Amino acid sequence: MADAGGERVLVTGLRAYGLIVAMWIRSTLAYRASFAMTAFGNLAATGLDFVAILLMFSHVTTLGGFTLPEVAFLYGTSGTAFGLADLVMGSMDRLGRRVRDGTLDTLLARPAPVLAQVAADRFALRRLGRVTQGLLVLVWALAQLEVAWTPVKVLMLPLMVVSGAAIFSAVFVAGAAFQFWAQDASEVQNSFTYGGSTLLQYPPTVFGHDLVRGVTFVVPLAFVNWLPALYVLGRPDPLGLPDWPAFAPPVVAVVCCALAGAAWRVGLRSYRSTGS
Repeated sequence: MADAGGERVLVTGLRAYGLIVAMWIRSTLAYRASFAMTAFGNLAATGLDFVAILLMFSHVTTLGGFTLPEVAFLYGTSGTAFGLADLVMGSMDRLGRRVRDGTLDTLLARPAPVLAQVAADRFALRRLGRVTQGLLVLVWALAQLEVAWTPVKVLMLPLMVVSGAAIFSAVFVAGAAFQFWAQDASEVQNSFTYGGSTLLQYPPTVFGHDLVRGVTFVVPLAFVNWLPALYVLGRPDPLGLPDWPAFAPPVVAVVCCALAGAAWRVGLRSYRSTGS
């Protein structure tokens, strides 16, 4: 019975999310020229990050022992995974504002899961620009890389992107849950989401071992692309880990989503509106 109830809640949440997203997409596409310009602006703005990497490589041949195509591979996988999570869950950072001004109460009164409503609120289709930019860099990197491709390594590509998007989505939800208590912690959340995406665009060899351990064993962002990418590129892990963690991103993603869901439920139960 509990499993059936949880399944109904999931189906209801996905349906509510889809309906709200469809409403915002219709609203966005009512002004197609504006959407095209904002999407292109989003693509160009995110592309400046890769331009910075190109400028670095105009002065050096390797970065932390990684060539430009290898860094572009890290950039593309991280950017695409984060872009998908940002597209689907990027509105979660508005929760703190809703908690402060009391507008979260209106969501509690609706017959739909609050998480679905918050995630779909003001769905920004322009964020497709970030996904597109990440994919373009990834395609270019794959064309330039000299890798002995095997079926396992080919399968690793969609695996790391989908699992990475799920891990970033879990971080979005966990960060939003923290805002039930902090109420003004969107920048803390962004340091793990947007900051984590930027971190993963660079080789782990350029960072200290303590930081690499932190994003491997504490906030497991290394499973987004570092660990599977090192396996694909045939490079050793700077922490000396074996190859098997490269295949763990789906498991890590499931665990992260479960923990984020638990944190969300605890945070939502603790909410007492602005009058308390």
